[in-house]
Amino acid sequence: MIEVLPAIIPESYEDLSYKMSLVKNFVKLVQMDVCDGKFVPSKCWPYVGDDENHFEKITEEDEGFPFWQNMDFEADLMIKNPEETIEKLIKAGAKALVVHIESSPKVLDLVKDLRKTYGYAGDSLANFEIGIALNIDTQNSELDVFLEKNPEGHTLADFIQFMGIKKIGYQGQPFDEEVLKKIKDLRKKYPDITISVDGGVSFDNYKDLAKAGANKLISGSALYESENIKEAWEEMEKA
Repeated sequence: MIEVLPAIIPESYEDLSYKMSLVKNFVKLVQMDVCDGKFVPSKCWPYVGDDENHFEKITEEDEGFPFWQNMDFEADLMIKNPEETIEKLIKAGAKALVVHIESSPKVLDLVKDLRKTYGYAGDSLANFEIGIALNIDTQNSELDVFLEKNPEGHTLADFIQFMGIKKIGYQGQPFDEEVLKKIKDLRKKYPDITISVDGGVSFDNYKDLAKAGANKLISGSALYESENIKEAWEEMEKA
């Protein structure tokens, strides 16, 4: 079985709530993109569509994240300088944080600081995982520093997220088959790491992605534009 996460690029708080409501009865985890209009051209909630300051209320624990009792969310930080925002998403209750290696020259320092402050997933202070995302044109070798084990057997990254499209930050973009080789190469070098793919994941390629070595698929358009989201999600999980 493959883990399949519905991907949401929320246009507003209401849009986020609505799209989560469509999957809350059968999905335990969704991925929410956070786009600031700087690292990627598009903007989404909470940078837009938050007239009632829901995000601030959530981070201050004045209200809960939508459907927090039903499922968790991981935040894909498609933002410039994520070190300035990541603590707010931790307070919002993110189950996982995906940091793009190209988003800041301080990504390595940021992840090291998070580990120093919160420890590793499963520790008493850390109830979230950290994923490192990279674009098609970024060399896999950039990931080595995040995947080398320390004396205790931990790696800085809990999982890797490959982007399957050239133009990130938009749903419905064409899939780039170059990512298949990147997945195969990383799987060969790090057999045990969780490999996620986001962008362009569809019913035309999900089996190829699984065969290449991906064990976590992030899918937006393929699921939300299907006639039956639950059936589509179940079918993809059987890859």
